[in-house]
Amino acid sequence: MGAIVGAGIFVVSGLAVDLAGASVLMAVVLAGIVAAGNALSSAQLAAAYPRTGGTYEYGYQLFGPWIGYTAGWMFLVAKLTAAATVALGFGAYLEWLAPRVDPRWGAAAAVVLFTVLVRAGIRRTSRANLVLVTLSVGSLFVFIVGAAPAVDPSRLASAVAVDGGTLRAAALMFFAYTGYARIATLGEEVEQPRITIPRAVIITLAAAGTLYVAVCLILIGIDAAGPLGATGAPLLRAARATGSGWLEPVVVFGAGAAMLGVLLNQILGISRMLFAMGRRSDLPAGLAALDPQSSEPTTAVLVTGAIIAVLTLTGVWSVLITISAFSILVYYGIANASALRLDAEHRLYPHAIAVVGLVGCMLLAASLAPATVLVGLGALVAGLVLRFVRVRAG
Repeated sequence: MGAIVGAGIFVVSGLAVDLAGASVLMAVVLAGIVAAGNALSSAQLAAAYPRTGGTYEYGYQLFGPWIGYTAGWMFLVAKLTAAATVALGFGAYLEWLAPRVDPRWGAAAAVVLFTVLVRAGIRRTSRANLVLVTLSVGSLFVFIVGAAPAVDPSRLASAVAVDGGTLRAAALMFFAYTGYARIATLGEEVEQPRITIPRAVIITLAAAGTLYVAVCLILIGIDAAGPLGATGAPLLRAARATGSGWLEPVVVFGAGAAMLGVLLNQILGISRMLFAMGRRSDLPAGLAALDPQSSEPTTAVLVTGAIIAVLTLTGVWSVLITISAFSILVYYGIANASALRLDAEHRLYPHAIAVVGLVGCMLLAASLAPATVLVGLGALVAGLVLRFVRVRAG
């Protein structure tokens, strides 16, 4: 649950509401359905191929090196831009607490701090993450209860509508669900995975989706006097519009905890992908170097932190998040296609689940703005060219 509830609801929800209005509720539901299909596809793949790398590994095993590399490369694009978005969201909420601190530099400082924490080892990371998750989820419940009296029911009239804006918002809200991969990769660690994993996925996504719907109802129902996505701190803007001064610090501290928790996990996940790709020489082999004392991929962690810090200092969060959304949809599209190629021995769930995930990823990716799709495809082409050059060089 903690891996799902984070920056998506504290940052991206405002942009989604601006795109879809009251129909953002349908966007949350659509994104959850696609996420469920993807999660179950990932679960059966993880059970069949329990190795670091996720869809990068599955693509290699079931389609060959080029598709595997494409999955790994798009994962890196998606998660690096997402991590920068998360950091910038932290900076946006930090500005309320420390208005004299430049939000970008505050965000970059958080990236450096948490890179050092990840470098210190996974056990310390897990302990810190538990505290951050508790604070972020708790603050959301307080926000919902505290802001509910200020909701104007007349603003919710078109909540069941679906249009182009709804699909685009769903593509963005899909970003909020992507922490489900933590559950999906437990196939080798739980008893009766055919029963336990789908049940855990559905329960977790349903709980997170309910929380998202409740928060979006607040964002839609309160007149915040302007676009919610403009500042990167939509819940703070909504809390301020309620006139309840006590609610603002609750939101700020909860959002800060959520962003830091997600940032922590992003650095960890990205560095492991760099490690996996370096091990196969799809990226420089130095990224696969392990610290002799801690057995941690130190170089990969430091490179991850450096790239995120640069993106944080130079990027625009609304652009970064749309690129991330497109790239992660491509990544999970490959995951679903890989699940369709599993043989009967390794298949845990019906083909229909992977079909729902694949079609959903394609539909949501196509709904994004043409400029976003072109930038995403450009990033893909750049990665393929890089691999072509490395293969030719030997």
